[in-house]
Amino acid sequence: MIDEYLAQNFYEAGYSGVVVIQSGLGSRVHIYAERPALIIGKRGSTIRRLQNIFSTVFGLQGVQITVSQPEKPELDARVQAFRIARAIERGFHFRRVAFAALRRIMANGAVGVEITISGKLTSERARFEKYRAGKVYKAGHIVDELVDRAVAHAKLPKGVLGVEVIIVKPGKPGDYVRIKEESEVADIISELREQLEEAELPEELQEMIESKEQAQ
Repeated sequence: MIDEYLAQNFYEAGYSGVVVIQSGLGSRVHIYAERPALIIGKRGSTIRRLQNIFSTVFGLQGVQITVSQPEKPELDARVQAFRIARAIERGFHFRRVAFAALRRIMANGAVGVEITISGKLTSERARFEKYRAGKVYKAGHIVDELVDRAVAHAKLPKGVLGVEVIIVKPGKPGDYVRIKEESEVADIISELREQLEEAELPEELQEMIESKEQAQ
């Protein structure tokens, strides 16, 4: 509920997410946004208003609020979705905005990105356009590990456009498999042989290894 409230009211700030930590000393609320100054407000006025809302509406006690930027805004799907929606509302053409965001996200190391814009794009009939680059995963365990998805809405005089952003962040899934190069295999074999030479092996095993080497 806190996340939904912040997303609706701090759309212009590029809201990204919130972490709430409750303890015996009170509640610490850490808000992530692309433009923290818009959440802090002039001389902290917005922060004080949020403290009052979190206490009276959401029932948090001893609220302390901190605001910062996400670690990598260019790889944050929510930040990018809100940024695209704001640009469309300011009058930029949706294709131009989508391709610019696509290039920006990929340039910051994303494995893949997909941007879908839907609604009354060029006529009175609703449709959608999809833009994709790199590898985009839609199913499997890798979605939980590396994929970030967010939806935003651009409010225009002719109607509301939906913006969906899917970003595959850089990283390797748990079941990642790669065939090693011959040079890598040779290094591993030489390292194992050194370990075997240093170790005190049973006489029978040592004879077996020597016979194998002679046969080669």
